[in-house]
Amino acid sequence: MTPRLRRFALTAHVVASVGWLGAVACVLALAVAGLTSEDAQTVRAVYPAMELAAWFVLLPLAVASLLTGIVQSLGTRWGLFRHYWVLVKLVINVLATVVLLLYLETLGYLADVAAQAPSASADLSGPRSSSPVLHSAAAVLLLIVAAVLAVYKPRGMTRYGWRKQQEQRGASGL
Repeated sequence: MTPRLRRFALTAHVVASVGWLGAVACVLALAVAGLTSEDAQTVRAVYPAMELAAWFVLLPLAVASLLTGIVQSLGTRWGLFRHYWVLVKLVINVLATVVLLLYLETLGYLADVAAQAPSASADLSGPRSSSPVLHSAAAVLLLIVAAVLAVYKPRGMTRYGWRKQQEQRGASGL
């Protein structure tokens, strides 16, 4: 990968990842407002907003972060399976994206309940209503861990990475 293309891929990955983290933090704020507000209109407004944010902001940014991360890792010396920190970031990203995809149904249910008559908003005070807070708080934590790994790049190569490094050293010694 040329330096110019590498910088472009890195920029795309950072923008998608930071955008994803920011969007999850906004959804967390909405979820907390929906859980704690005494105002029925506020409670009924936040769940459709969370569903829209999930479909049109969170999901695209999650997929963009995953794809640009894969491109970035394959186009640099870090590789996709050579270093544990890259592998952990990949697992975090895939796990968070899959959970988001599965969770879209719950957000849809909560948005539908919120859109019904005001008396239906009593359903928004059950255990499902605290679920968005827990899911988005966990997502914020995971995405912060991924950001820390990207900045600090802890040492540790996988067996595959170690073997590839030995092969490269052997080939360069010929």
